[in-house]
Amino acid sequence: MHQEEINFCTASPFTVQYDFAQLNDHFETRSLDDFLEWSLCTFGDKVTQVTSFGPSGMVILDHLARLSPGIRIITIDTHFLFDETYALMEQVQQRYPIQLDIRGSHLTPDSQAKTYGPALWESAPDHCCHLRKVVPLGDALHELDAWITGLRRDQSPTRANMPLVTWDKKYDLVKLNPLASWNRGQVWSYILKHKIPYNPLHDQGFASIGCTHCTHPTSNITDERSGRWKGRTKTECGIHLA
Repeated sequence: MHQEEINFCTASPFTVQYDFAQLNDHFETRSLDDFLEWSLCTFGDKVTQVTSFGPSGMVILDHLARLSPGIRIITIDTHFLFDETYALMEQVQQRYPIQLDIRGSHLTPDSQAKTYGPALWESAPDHCCHLRKVVPLGDALHELDAWITGLRRDQSPTRANMPLVTWDKKYDLVKLNPLASWNRGQVWSYILKHKIPYNPLHDQGFASIGCTHCTHPTSNITDERSGRWKGRTKTECGIHLA
């Protein structure tokens, strides 16, 4: 990291009142490695990436594994994932020097069906996402000071103004979006150039890959939220909603 950036690696406590403008301005033109090095330097073992192994997540993971071998990476297993996703999960663990922390709901699919009725993802998809994604993630983040996401501004209108660094009021910690300024083309160029593993469902018309019940192929693969919750206005699982 350049000398001008070292001053940004500080143990200053970040809170909901903290003004991240200077940090965001500084890193807007810096490299992904610069941003991740600052994140690791600042938060140490109190920061982790949370990923479902989408293309953006794989780019970040590839960098983190090189910068910090042995780093803990969190993923949420809803127990409704595609076989291809589980296979990619195994491939990632074999290739990279990481500690994969797999979290999930305390409710098994059967117990959820008994309590809330069958196919909750159809009758109340927001509640299903809350039980199987939002709550487990909240439990995992409780012990951390910051988390790293794969969100990008070009993914959807709701993410268009997303900063690199912000306070996550939902989970009460710092949220880091290192690929905020990247676009889809840059992500895939990196993946193909460096032969990064990715979910083969992307080659079958899936723009974004989540649970089997709520993810479908789409004719508009440039819209990364299309194909999710088909026929509904819902575009987010709730993890990234305040």
